[in-house]
Amino acid sequence: MFEQIKHNMETIAGVEIFPILSLLIFFSFFVGLGIWVYFYKKEKIEELSQIPFEN
Repeated sequence: MFEQIKHNMETIAGVEIFPILSLLIFFSFFVGLGIWVYFYKKEKIEELSQIPFEN
């Protein structure tokens, strides 16, 4: 079964760009998320952490 999928993927022109593109999207998403979390205001984090304890 894998041979059929491999053969079909090899016949598609330009298919080798998709894994690279997927990796770049995945990597940039998590780098962006890390930057956003790093620069998030500490006061806002404290405020949000107290929400479960409010009545």
